[in-house]
Amino acid sequence: MFDAEQLAFANQLRKDTLVEGLGITYIPSTPGTFAATMPVDRRTFQPMGLLHGGATAALAETLGSMGSAMLVDREKFAVVGVELNANHLKSVRSGTVTATGTLLHKGRTTHVWDIRVNNEAGELIAVCRLTNVVITLKQ
Repeated sequence: MFDAEQLAFANQLRKDTLVEGLGITYIPSTPGTFAATMPVDRRTFQPMGLLHGGATAALAETLGSMGSAMLVDREKFAVVGVELNANHLKSVRSGTVTATGTLLHKGRTTHVWDIRVNNEAGELIAVCRLTNVVITLKQ
């Protein structure tokens, strides 16, 4: 969905944010999708030593929000997430998870993303749906 230059731009925006703190990195993906990885480590654990559901949700919202932001004219519009649903299907104790988003709806004022999160074995660990609203910036 996005070329190497756009991925580099997205990865530059991570600095000094939650995105950088969680180790989320945007990566190349198949046509029509947008993807990012996140390590499963002390930054993303819950107290039981498993991937925290909130970290998974943050990964999904990060991916879909950046995806939408890269689809609009950022000098005229901003994108904000207004609803995120996450179903956690399988636990993860180590490694890396990959979120892959598919834009289901690109309207003038709303974008809806379907985001699948997989572990390193390719097993589905979470299914997420994100709705973003596109707002006009004040000039």
